[in-house]
Amino acid sequence: MSMQIPGSEYFSSRPVDPAVLASALPASLPVHTVTQEQIDNLDPLTYEVIRHRLWSVTEEMGEALKRMSGSPIVTDANDFDFAICDEVGQEVQVGLYNTMLVGAVDLAIYWTLQHRADNPGIREGDMFLCNDPWVGGGLHQSDVIVFQPVFHDGKLFAWTSAICHEPDLGGVGLGSFSPAAQDVFAEALPTPPIKVVRDFELQNDVADAWVRRSRVPMLVNLDLRAKIGSNSVGRKRLVDVIEQYGADTVKAVMKRMMADAESRLRRKLTALPDGTWRATGYQDQSHEGDRGVHKITVAMTKTQDHLTFDFHGTDPQSGVINCTFAGMRGGVMLALLPILAHDIPWSAGGLMRCFDLVAEEGTINNATFPAAVSRGPIGPAWLTGTLVAECLSQLLDQSVDLGKSVQAACCGTWDTAVVAGLDERGEFPMPFLNVMMEPMAGGFGARPQADGMDTGGLFCIPMGRIPDVEMTEFLYPLLTLWRREEPDSGGPGRQRGGVSASVAVTLYGSNNPAGLVLASAGKAVSQNNGLAGGYPGNTGLDAVARGADVHALLKQGKVPQSLEDFGGGVELGNCYAQSYLAPGEVLYMSWQGGGGYGDPLHRDPAAVADDVREQKVSPAAALQVYGVVLYDGVVDGEETAVLRDRLRDERRRRSVAPETNGAARIALESARRLDDNLVVAGNKVGCAHCGHQLADLATGTQLALAVFEGPSTEAGPQITSDPATYVDDEIVFRQLCCPGCWTAVYSAVVPKEHADHVSDVGRFALAGGSQ
Repeated sequence: MSMQIPGSEYFSSRPVDPAVLASALPASLPVHTVTQEQIDNLDPLTYEVIRHRLWSVTEEMGEALKRMSGSPIVTDANDFDFAICDEVGQEVQVGLYNTMLVGAVDLAIYWTLQHRADNPGIREGDMFLCNDPWVGGGLHQSDVIVFQPVFHDGKLFAWTSAICHEPDLGGVGLGSFSPAAQDVFAEALPTPPIKVVRDFELQNDVADAWVRRSRVPMLVNLDLRAKIGSNSVGRKRLVDVIEQYGADTVKAVMKRMMADAESRLRRKLTALPDGTWRATGYQDQSHEGDRGVHKITVAMTKTQDHLTFDFHGTDPQSGVINCTFAGMRGGVMLALLPILAHDIPWSAGGLMRCFDLVAEEGTINNATFPAAVSRGPIGPAWLTGTLVAECLSQLLDQSVDLGKSVQAACCGTWDTAVVAGLDERGEFPMPFLNVMMEPMAGGFGARPQADGMDTGGLFCIPMGRIPDVEMTEFLYPLLTLWRREEPDSGGPGRQRGGVSASVAVTLYGSNNPAGLVLASAGKAVSQNNGLAGGYPGNTGLDAVARGADVHALLKQGKVPQSLEDFGGGVELGNCYAQSYLAPGEVLYMSWQGGGGYGDPLHRDPAAVADDVREQKVSPAAALQVYGVVLYDGVVDGEETAVLRDRLRDERRRRSVAPETNGAARIALESARRLDDNLVVAGNKVGCAHCGHQLADLATGTQLALAVFEGPSTEAGPQITSDPATYVDDEIVFRQLCCPGCWTAVYSAVVPKEHADHVSDVGRFALAGGSQ
């Protein structure tokens, strides 16, 4: 049951009507704007030149931050972003870095205009700092934004902002992740917008109070100055553009950029069928000691040129797996930008006009104060984005032109591990704290015509990078024993999900145990689901090799290749845990790959042979999951055909088949595609492979599919953990197949009580499937 402290609603932000917001500002804060006529009369060439100049401003801001920051989170992993906003905070131009942050930046500016315009006032030369996820700017307290107003001729013209994840801002847990937290008071302190710069001068009292909270104050201090410097670059470059082209012209371009993005997205939506699509996912465990699963569910309704995302039915806020409204909105943007707007300039202020969010307060992706939210962006916000992406992909899969944007789930979460201790390599011992950034190398989901990218990165950080091993070992007393791609980690499918990787590290240059914090998800329930019968990718796994002496092994010339090689015992890490790493012991992390697309029994056997040769798929998985027989790496076509028939027959024997509708078939030559496995002809829905009729829309919308439920390991060798290790709920591998040819239509690792949405073809009927 959620609890909200009276008065805390003051520290919350929501989207606002720009005209209403501007009209409510005090007379002491005049704003610069332009008429619609000025926007309409823009010269096309001038528009394009200035639009690209604004893009270059954000790029230069990014370079400035990276050059000034000393944090690998910024310099290597690119977990930051920028924005140029108009006078009331609408996002005109955003960066290609952490796109989830796009859903929060404008909210902080709206709140500042509403609550800071009179006292302490908003003036030229000011900069504000904020890390309050209920206000906006970031998605949890570790996301710290510095933003500034830009004035022209005494009028508020625009805003610039720079935001990045900080390695530690205090709280009970290392890296500000508190696995046992039950409310925000055990985490880093949320700070609503405060002036950190006045009259272009850094306020030392504010800066000192800010960095005092951190375990790594030097890094936080440097990042603060880097963000201030980045904003200074942004202001100077924006003023240069204004002086060259005139304030009215530049503002007209800014307004036109948002209007163009909005109109292009609306045109794309109008061309797609109306309907409602649903998706449900889970967070396994909510805090240290918890053994439950916690649900997020969304219904996406597309009506003409507008989307509505309804999250009713999502579970109440719990433990540390909560995000605020900003996180939910950021999750939607995570999916919408690359899937629907990949070919539209990312003027987010225009794109966000095309959708509404409907959600109950006090839920895990719309949490009320004082919920613990340190896991927000990499837990419920990320899952929100994955579910929205699933809905969008189901919508687009019907379109021949837009089907190339369909994608199964990518790496389903950020696998967090924070190692902190004493660096004794120098003359004087120094504390260190490292947020392990290796999980940047997640696997991407498969597409209808392409495999997912192997260790391609993270869906939410297009410019993300995995850190350099040598730099990590230079900065911290850690030795990397291996960092490698893991076979079978990509979800099996007609198109295979991208594989992920693993890393093994040990202390090197520290003779004392280091603290260890783990915060993850997807160890019992898949968060990297496939599409159209494709299987989920691997489950995550964190472990410590206890009682090992890796240094002795290395002295003997032995190079460990697996956890078993270290000797001692293996201690599995829960989703949320606080532990330690002793000298000689090894921390092992294996994070998630992408989901597959389509039935793996339909994959080209030659592609499976390539996967085995490249060690993307194990020989055992080639046989058991893909049904491909190889001799010396060469496909045996006849035996492969026999084995695949045998595997389909096994599906038939183990499944509960629906009542037969006779030998009814639909005419495939006149049918319209619904997805990789389903077609519609008139009122009849059938299998795209064999024509078996699965539904008659005149009598009902439920697909007559065969159902199998078994242990999660039935999904394949990518399921590396026993769900009972982590949760009490029964977790199953559920597969729905066509009872005619036994093609998999749906495959997932879910709680037994999970309600399937895919079996209701009403989503297609509403989308015009019966027309």
